[in-house]
Amino acid sequence: MGSLTLIIVLGAMLGKLVAESGAAKEIASVMVDLFGTKYIQWGLMVTGFIVGIPLFYGIGFVLLVPLIFSVVNKYKLPAVYIGLPMLAALSVTHGYLPPHPSPVALVGLFNANMGITLILGLCVAIPAIILAGPVFAQTLKNIQTGPLKLFEQKEEVSSFGTPGKANSLISATLPVFLLILVTVIPYCFPDMNARAASIVSFIGAPSVVMLIALLFATYTLGIRQGRSMKQVMDIYTDAVKDIAMILLIIAGSGIFKQVMEDSGVSEQLAVALQQLPVHPLILGWLIAAIIRGCVGSATVAALTAAGVIMPLVTQADVNPNLMVLSLGAGSLMFSHVNDSGFWLFKEYFNLSIKDTLKSWSVMEAIVSVAGLAGVLILSLFI
Repeated sequence: MGSLTLIIVLGAMLGKLVAESGAAKEIASVMVDLFGTKYIQWGLMVTGFIVGIPLFYGIGFVLLVPLIFSVVNKYKLPAVYIGLPMLAALSVTHGYLPPHPSPVALVGLFNANMGITLILGLCVAIPAIILAGPVFAQTLKNIQTGPLKLFEQKEEVSSFGTPGKANSLISATLPVFLLILVTVIPYCFPDMNARAASIVSFIGAPSVVMLIALLFATYTLGIRQGRSMKQVMDIYTDAVKDIAMILLIIAGSGIFKQVMEDSGVSEQLAVALQQLPVHPLILGWLIAAIIRGCVGSATVAALTAAGVIMPLVTQADVNPNLMVLSLGAGSLMFSHVNDSGFWLFKEYFNLSIKDTLKSWSVMEAIVSVAGLAGVLILSLFI
């Protein structure tokens, strides 16, 4: 837990502040205005992607679903057709990209590089979202639905200022740009002196990146908008409470991995799995997908699969960054009735089980398979 807790906690704090300050809604309004009615699906998809980077899936879902229905009511469009691309983007960022808990934990378990994983994850995530979002949604125009009164959110009058559009975008996505920047700099300036290299290395540490981004957002989204430091700290306190269970799940997965290693089971599994005529990246994806189908939780699926596949990764000399993405893709496979995300989608969109399976579950399967395909393509060049 030592290397992970700080990153996950700081990420949760940033996401909570982005939501509470109104920055997420500002980002959404920018995208809707930018893409217009004709390409509104794409605008909502980009919104889900940007907002999904700092926000946990559940928070992002509850925050953005009212926006989907406001667009549906304004332009008289089918809700599932309009909303699914945004939710596909939210799901992919949750499964593939740091600073979300599962990818961060997997990076630590496989000794991968956070920045490189993020860059490769973006390369894999974007095509997957497009396929599972706007492309697949074309087949769902006939699914009729409407929001339940229970879930209609009332607008609250806030005494605080709302951050501007540019401020909202920069504050929400700063961790991503910092991680990419410090990852790319050593490749652009291979001859930099040792002092400069050590500074870049320090700033590029994921926990430092998240701390810088959080300090920046504390001012731009908090203090600058009229909140006192105590009020900002209250938001951060709530954020930490929200992720306590996730931290326990990650701790449990680490314990499981260590028991597997110390008992020698990992080595026996590796020997057995090596006999299968399957590439380790595909095998890791398959194990995560099976566990996801059994237990429902993407985080549990990815981290449990990591404990099983880890010895094989070490022996087969597989790229650890790609293995993180492969397990992330597998952990999103075919969400169904044992997944809370399935029921969130069903109830908010007032769908039958059949229509939820046809839309949500198939979308998750497309995201997962497309992610694996992207990882395998990247493995040809890396």
